[in-house]
Amino acid sequence: MPADAAHIEVSSDPTRLDRDLVHAFLSRESYWALGIAREVVERAIDGSVPFGAYASGAQVGFARAVTDGATFAWVADVFVLGPYRGQGIGTRIVEAVLAHPQVSGARNVLLGTADAHGVYTPHGFAPLPQPERYLNLRRPGREPFAPAPENP
Repeated sequence: MPADAAHIEVSSDPTRLDRDLVHAFLSRESYWALGIAREVVERAIDGSVPFGAYASGAQVGFARAVTDGATFAWVADVFVLGPYRGQGIGTRIVEAVLAHPQVSGARNVLLGTADAHGVYTPHGFAPLPQPERYLNLRRPGREPFAPAPENP
């Protein structure tokens, strides 16, 4: 049942996560991690600062921050379950990520998105001002992103 963002709790307690739900969404519904193995999701969560969004105790959203805790963070795997979208829950998750002590001091916080720019730009995210200064290593057979949906 949908709930507005005011009734959503966001927590970085990894013991509260519904890892089955996170894996199911990432492997079956996301455009960026289709088919991802459960073991990979487990390692990704364990190596990150994870965030769950909860409505009446049930998880309805997720994000994680990969960070050194000082200068850099990468925000990844952000999602809100379909029935809960459009209610500000994604914004609440992003606010919690950016306020977390392991992220809030970072001078560079990056993320990638094909379709949720409106969630991130109000928080100061913008296209890279000098994208030529950033490089990406893509290893054959381990492409990180599936094609974005035509009509998200």
